[in-house]
Amino acid sequence: MVCFFYARGWLLYYGDAEAHLNAARRIFDSGLPGMQQIGPPWLPLPHLLMLPLLRNDWLWRTGLGGAIPPALCFVAAALFLYAAARRVFHSAPAGLAAAALFALNPNMLYLQSIPMTEAVFAAALAALLYFSVRFRETQGWGALLGAGLAALAGSLTRYEGWFVLPFAAAYFFAAAKRRKLAAALAFSILAGLGPLWWLFQNWWVTGDALAFYRGPYSARAIQGGKPYPGEQNWRMAWLYYSTAARLCAGPWLAILAALGTLAALAKRAFWPLLLLALPAVFYVWSLHSGSTPIYVPELWPHTAYNTRYGIAALPLLAFAAAALVALAPPRAAGLAAVLVALGGAGYWLAHPSADRWTIFAEARSNSEGRRAGLNQAAAFLSRHYRRGSGLITSGGDDFAGIYRQMGIPLRETFNICYDLPWFATLRRPDLWMYYEWAVVERGDPVDEAVRLAAKAGIRYDLELTILNKREPAIDIYRLSAGPHSPAMPPAPSTP
Repeated sequence: MVCFFYARGWLLYYGDAEAHLNAARRIFDSGLPGMQQIGPPWLPLPHLLMLPLLRNDWLWRTGLGGAIPPALCFVAAALFLYAAARRVFHSAPAGLAAAALFALNPNMLYLQSIPMTEAVFAAALAALLYFSVRFRETQGWGALLGAGLAALAGSLTRYEGWFVLPFAAAYFFAAAKRRKLAAALAFSILAGLGPLWWLFQNWWVTGDALAFYRGPYSARAIQGGKPYPGEQNWRMAWLYYSTAARLCAGPWLAILAALGTLAALAKRAFWPLLLLALPAVFYVWSLHSGSTPIYVPELWPHTAYNTRYGIAALPLLAFAAAALVALAPPRAAGLAAVLVALGGAGYWLAHPSADRWTIFAEARSNSEGRRAGLNQAAAFLSRHYRRGSGLITSGGDDFAGIYRQMGIPLRETFNICYDLPWFATLRRPDLWMYYEWAVVERGDPVDEAVRLAAKAGIRYDLELTILNKREPAIDIYRLSAGPHSPAMPPAPSTP
């Protein structure tokens, strides 16, 4: 599927996919390389998985270096979901049905083919389910270690992984037949290393351990206090999230999962249902209290934004629907698995057009103007930019898509990822504004710095303006008077 989406040029439609890819590249390709290039809002594991591949320029420029790790995690998620369902329901056909319902979903297939984090988290969650169920049966330290590592991986991938941890620790305390406290403590210590590391990383980089939650790049800051449906309203929060989940999973799977939940409860699969439901609960809570809006085409304002969060319910729905197979007699279990898999995936088989894939449609429609602007800027600069002359640029890892397409090292660009030197340049462009090119979003601080530099005799001439519907104008300037140097000097160092 990675090849399918790559051949159509769809790998980097999401702005976040572009940003994840370039954030990982900046860890080594930057004037200030290091782990601080990732955050603070984004957790590190997906970027670290991409890192070895992104050292290859071709894999970076094509986006494939960021797509391969999620694809491998997707395979792992399907295998762990199969193994967990097989163990819980004592039925290999039920396991196959769960894996098929997960793997045949086109929204999941798209997310696992691009540099996003959902497939990585799905693998961690499915592994935690498998090892936790295995621990109840075997009481083995190997299963406990596997569960701890899976929970650690989830907590370093998405924040719903943090929400899962106390429930999982309580499960291990209850499931342990002996040494309950030791098992719960061992799991908690291993899994808790992820949040502890990230709190320390945020404090080390920004001075605020909670910068990911309340800093200038957090979801709360991006929302900016603007109201949205579901805020402080549990009923609306549930309505918007459940609608997003149904659109991502497909309506037929939602019906099968509702029936299958009763079958799973009859099989006393309480813990698997609870564990797999926790990410969805987290998003309903975030909608209500966490400044995290979700917009879906079916509800006001009839647009798509963060609809992909609904995919977090897919493992739960696939597992619940697979419980129907466990009700079938052993001789009919194989046929039942095929019927359940076809029933859940049948909606997508009946509507194969990519326009029906909610997550892909959201990525495409929301990024048209952005992609057009970045492509135009890359085409212009490719004809005029001289390697090594350097440029100051608006945006962070999103605008880096321009330079990725051009194939120039990100260390030749100077942007907000430079932290203190960046803010010094914006404040005193008369001292630090020596880059030959400036690529700015009109009206932002870099645009203001270009105008302020003119007062000190550092003049930039406007070479191109790029206008696209629903997107801020992009202006490209070239230095015509001032301290121009044929080679880009080093950025001002951090004190």
